[in-house]
Formats: sequence, structure tokens, C-alpha cells
Amino acid sequence: MTNSEIVDVIELSGKLLELHDKDANRAKLYGSLAYNLDRYEGNLAELPKNELQKIRGVGQAMSSTISEIIENGTTEELENLIAYTPEGVLEMFKVKGIGVKKIKQLWNELGIDNLNELRIACENGKIAQTKGFGEKTQVSILESLAFLQAQAGKLRINKAHELANEILADLKTLGFDAKICGQVVRNNETVDKISFLIFEALKEKNKLPESFIENYQFSSPNIWRGNYANEKVEIELIFVHKEDEIKETLINNSSVFHLAFKNERNESFYKVINSATYNAEESIYASFGSKWIVPEMREGLQEFEWIKTHDNTDLISWEDLKGSVHNHSTYSDGAFSLKDMADFCQNLGLEYFGIADHSQTATYASGLSPGRLIQQMEEIDKLNADYEGFRILKGTESDILGDGSLDYDSEILKQLDYVVASVHANLNMDLEKATSRIIRAVENEYTTILGHPTGRLLLSRKGYPLDFKKVIDACAANEVIMEINASPYRLDLDWRWIAYCLEKGVKLSINPDAHHTNGFADMKWGVAVARKGGLTKDMTFNALGLKEITSYLNIV
Repeated sequence: MTNSEIVDVIELSGKLLELHDKDANRAKLYGSLAYNLDRYEGNLAELPKNELQKIRGVGQAMSSTISEIIENGTTEELENLIAYTPEGVLEMFKVKGIGVKKIKQLWNELGIDNLNELRIACENGKIAQTKGFGEKTQVSILESLAFLQAQAGKLRINKAHELANEILADLKTLGFDAKICGQVVRNNETVDKISFLIFEALKEKNKLPESFIENYQFSSPNIWRGNYANEKVEIELIFVHKEDEIKETLINNSSVFHLAFKNERNESFYKVINSATYNAEESIYASFGSKWIVPEMREGLQEFEWIKTHDNTDLISWEDLKGSVHNHSTYSDGAFSLKDMADFCQNLGLEYFGIADHSQTATYASGLSPGRLIQQMEEIDKLNADYEGFRILKGTESDILGDGSLDYDSEILKQLDYVVASVHANLNMDLEKATSRIIRAVENEYTTILGHPTGRLLLSRKGYPLDFKKVIDACAANEVIMEINASPYRLDLDWRWIAYCLEKGVKLSINPDAHHTNGFADMKWGVAVARKGGLTKDMTFNALGLKEITSYLNIV
């Protein structure tokens, strides 16, 4: 089992205990445990009980519960709770803006036990009239229901890559000459279709066993669509002749908008692809009047203009990253010590490790008091004395408070090398409030980086609305760096705003928000979406080497 699957079981157990008024203390314990485990980035399934008990909040009893989940995928306790919970009520837990208490009220007082009835009750104004809800909550529920519907059948980038490679291995085991194509190759942040090119005589598609893809159907004579291993995302198999590999690979690794782009001769790119036989993709682009464009950028936005003034080698790559500046340790809610995280970072070949543990207001994440932060800075000085050609940078992830101010006073902030300013609380804001709150934080003289700007969680939380142009303009005016939070659950800033950042001269930093040594690997997802937006090495903050970044931050 994956960590997220284990956390889901624990979290649901706590919610259902509360829903059914059973053991409030245990329900609360499950909630805090789910929070701690969600930030543990090692493999929980591989840990023996004695190691599990070293994780914050896991005692002997809870380690047994976790072991039961790892072994069975669930617990007897959870199955008993599910047995007398309507399926539709379980679905209601996905709706943002209503917690367990409100779901209990909707079920027990109004008899609402599924999402469809909840939607109808909102549309009829019934929810707004219910005590404890009101018009604002009703609107929020409707927005959340619409968001859930729009995200159905999608996977995050990391899960999509994992599943695509699993299916590809199965196809090759069955003897097919196949390759992944489409949204996965373009590194879309979420994927609603996993596609494969299969280079076989078309009649050979019948070699696929019927059990390989569920609910399959031929959408055309040469395309087979369906589902795989109970995954809701659509799987697409495209059968083509081997001699058409170059053309079909290019077509299927490009969005329809990229293919529809027209050159100075008013020819669409798709028409040029099909107008002749080519021996390389570069030849096709040359015939169209363009340099070759990487698959990530083929979205039909600014890529044909971008390539006129850049080379593909200008794009940021994993190899270009010289350090990581948004990370956490056991000082707050990380899984490893400051030294362990820094040493791991150094062993990756990076030149610096920036610590940005949570600030004092984030009590849920063991945020550091001013005294603890000073203690951490003193430890960093001692550790840095032993490093050669490597450095720990002193930072914090300061909460942006409700009025836009930062979490520490200036006497503390001025002692740090840099500050990542992020919103973690009071996320329910309208456009005006969210924008003004963020801009005030950006205008703070100590803010270095604006962290995960919208607070979104892909497929589960839309994030608060922002006037991005105003925020990016403020970053430009105040020389604040914009974060691309590389966690596959966030990928925030959205890559579509990178072009405007570059236009305004705003640097971006690809940050893993690592709470575990495994978290550094998430920077590859940040790089993937950064390339989609045309982010160049020279505009990437953490592509600066140690000497350059210490000079930029005025570190002696």
C-alpha cells in the first residue's frame, strides 16, 4: 500500500467515528495521526512496528492499526463503520466547505445522503435556509460539487506516469511494440487519458486479451478505449503502422491547438505533418518554418513565438538545479533532522540546502517560536563550519496572516537569509481579499519568495482566486521570487502564468516543499511543468550556484 492509501483509511476512520458519535477521543487521535503520516515521505509499508512507533503520534496501539491496514488494505473497525454508512454520505466527505458535523446535520436533519440530493437542495435554496449553513456556505458547496465533477476521472502527474509505465510493461510482456504518448509525455499536471501508440499490423490488435482493458470499445477501427485495473482514468490504445512512427508520434504528443497553429503561409502544422514523408520530427518543424519544440510545450499557447528567440537548451532541466530552498525538518513537521536533510541534499550533488520550517502561528505543524528559530540558526552556523563547497541557508516558511503581515517581527526576520511567505489558514477568500492579502505580503521588505501562491491541491482543492497580473506585477516591483511548488499535489504556481512572470522579469524557484529526503525527487515534477511554461535556466532562482545565490541574498 502507498502512504496516501494508508492515510486515507485512517482519516476516514476518524471521520466515521465522529459521524456516528463513537469514541470522540479516538476520532481526534485518528485526525492528528493522519496529519503526521501524510507528511511522512518514507515507505510506511516497509516499516516494522518498532520503527512505526518512532513517528510522531504513533504508539503501540496505532502501530498495530497501521500494520493491519498494510496487511489488509483496511481495518475491521473501518469496515464495520462503513457497513452502516450510506455510500452517498461517504461521497459527501469530498465536498469542500462542509465537515463531519455539517454532513451529520444534512443526513440526520434533512435526510440528504448523496451528492445529487445535496446539489438539488442547494439549487432549491434549502441549504441556505438551514441553521448553521447560510447563503455563503450554499454557494461554496455548489462550487465544490462543480469542481469535483470536473476532476472526475483524472490522475495527478506522478500517478499518471506510474500507471502509464505499468501498462507499458504489460503491453511489452504481451509482445507489443508500444510507447507512451499524449498527455503523459506532455507532462500535464493532471491527466484524464493515458495513451499508447502500438506499432503493429492493425489486425494484430486482436492479440490483446479481453481482460487487459475493462469496458473497452473501438471508438474507430484503429483506436481502443476503456479502463485498466479499476482505474477511472481512460486508457487509449492507438494502432498504427511502424512506417508512420515519426508522424504519429508527433501528432499524438501534441495538443490539438498546437497542431492547428498556422504558419506564415497559412498552413496548419497538422497539414504540414501530413503533406510529406519525413525522417525526423526536426524536419517536419523545419518544413513548417520553425525549430523543433519539446513535447511539454506543445499546448498551442506561446510555444511557436517562444522558439523564435530561444533554443530548447535554454529550458530549465533537472541537471541545472543547484540547490533546494523550501524544505522542512524535525524542528517543525519534517521527518528528518536538519543535518540529515542537508547531507542528503549535498549527496544529490546540490550546492546548498535551504531550510524553511513553519513559523510560530502554524501550531498544527509544530511551527517554531522565535526562540526555537534562533536555536535553529545557531545550529546551522555550527553545521556550516564543517561543510566545504556546500551551505545550509537560514530561512523560514512564514505564514501570511489574515491581514497580509508576516508571522515574525522584523527583529527576527532580518536575521534570516530568506523568507518564503505562504498562506496556510483562512483560505476561503474572494478575489479582492486574497489578492490584497498576498500583495501586502509581497510588499513586505523581508519576503523573498511567494510560496504556493494559490494554496491549491490538485484534484481536491481549487485554491483561492487571485488577480495574477496584479500579484506578479507586485512581485516584479518588489523583486520577489515566485515559487513553483513541485509537489505533485500542488504544482502551484500554475505553469500558464510563467510566461507573464518572464515578461515582467520575475524569477521562479522550483521548490520541493520536502518534509522527507524522498521529497527532493519531486523537483522533477516542478521542472516538468516549468518547461511547459517556457521557464529558462537564467530565470530559475535555484539554478544559481552557491556563490551566485549567496551574493543574490547578500549573505556574508
